[in-house]
Amino acid sequence: MFNFLKRIHRNRDTGGEHLFLTEIQEEMLKELGINVENFSISGSLLIMLISTAVLILTIIILRALIGRYVRKNVSSTDLRRKWLVQSRNGLLLLLLLGLISIWGEELRTLALSVVAIAVAFVVATKELILCVTGSILKTGAGSFNLGDRIQVKDFRGDVIDQNLLATTILEVGPGKITHQRTGRMTVIPNALFVSEPVINESYTNDYILHVFTIPFKREDDWRRAQQVFLEAAKRHCKPFLEDVRKHMKELSDERGLDVPSVDPRVTIQVPTAGEIDLIIRIPTKSKERSFIEQSILSEVFSKHDFSATINPPSEKEADQ
Repeated sequence: MFNFLKRIHRNRDTGGEHLFLTEIQEEMLKELGINVENFSISGSLLIMLISTAVLILTIIILRALIGRYVRKNVSSTDLRRKWLVQSRNGLLLLLLLGLISIWGEELRTLALSVVAIAVAFVVATKELILCVTGSILKTGAGSFNLGDRIQVKDFRGDVIDQNLLATTILEVGPGKITHQRTGRMTVIPNALFVSEPVINESYTNDYILHVFTIPFKREDDWRRAQQVFLEAAKRHCKPFLEDVRKHMKELSDERGLDVPSVDPRVTIQVPTAGEIDLIIRIPTKSKERSFIEQSILSEVFSKHDFSATINPPSEKEADQ
């Protein structure tokens, strides 16, 4: 139809008909979704395609001519192979430079588009990228494994599942000093491992060194309490003390660490002027830390009272 209209346009001599036919052509082009700008873009694209074809054809002809010349005029096999290889590489480099010269503007536009899309993608998926990064970080660092008890910020529990985006734990608490499960499940996004430290309470696997604190007032009989708690801790830990010692020795040899002392200890800490804390450290099985702690506390406090005794006033104070 477009060619037919052009023929009519050439056969007409009057200006009115010329303008009328031009308007008809533009209207038909618009209905077909074609405009002048599209034709200009297609023209530039056509020029680049023709230039590319000419370049490739030129390179092929040059390679054929050079190859024929080398085979006819170079007698040495090694030298002939050398010239053929060097000419081939040189022509490939020339082809690459030519293609960059022809398509440089288009490649730059494409590169800008790719960069813009990449920036938009990164902004839109920032959290997902952080989660994947956190997963790679915790896996590469070996921060923890399934079954370990970990703490991240205020989240503490036993790891039951982990994937590329999140880590699932069974919450242990309440607080940071108790060891009973609350029955709640917490899903932690792996992005948290990028910016927050991870505390692994199961680093030593089957056996651990468990620490808990008993507060006393300064006037209480904390000296006797220290001795009583130490005796109770030794008694409860005695059945597996040698197993713990052997396990710690193997772990130290494997990881290049100093062998820690595994004997029960009761040390003193003074948090304030009027208080004294007994810091009790015991070796125990990782899954029995809460049971052993509660057993020691129940035994000691059911049999002993360490509260301060009030001495009766002297006769001099009574007379006053």
